[in-house]
Amino acid sequence: MIFDDEIDKIFKKISYPFINVDELFKQEKSNIDSSPYYYGYALTIGPDGKPVIREYGNVKPGSLLTSKTKEPLIDKIVNADVVKLVTEMPGLDKSNIKITTDEDKIQIKGEHGEKKYYIETKLDENIDKNSGSAKYTNGILEVKFNLIKTQKPKTKTIEIK
Repeated sequence: MIFDDEIDKIFKKISYPFINVDELFKQEKSNIDSSPYYYGYALTIGPDGKPVIREYGNVKPGSLLTSKTKEPLIDKIVNADVVKLVTEMPGLDKSNIKITTDEDKIQIKGEHGEKKYYIETKLDENIDKNSGSAKYTNGILEVKFNLIKTQKPKTKTIEIK
């Protein structure tokens, strides 16, 4: 049938650019890292009762996929005398994790083969940096610091001369 052959030719001419684009996507897909990319917000209530909003993830909006390092979500638990930070970092050994504290920040880095993690968070509490301890079990890292209790000044009467 001549009519069917003509329609096939027209269809092939029309669809040719789309077939090439499909092949291009298949080639590029094979070059892209298959690890997950994520981004989000975490909303928590601080010890003062005010909401705290934090960004997390290994990709920021509007940016290209630039890093294979994952930013784990970190939970901060503040008790009367202890600050406890908990984060998930599966696939590591405790020897692959490095924890450092600065004036008001804590940095946690971990790397083992393809697994790379990095998180930096601000510590608003007055902590004793020398009291820091960490425990890593089954992919869960817990870091604890003792709070420094500030003593309120005692009342003192001042004489007028």
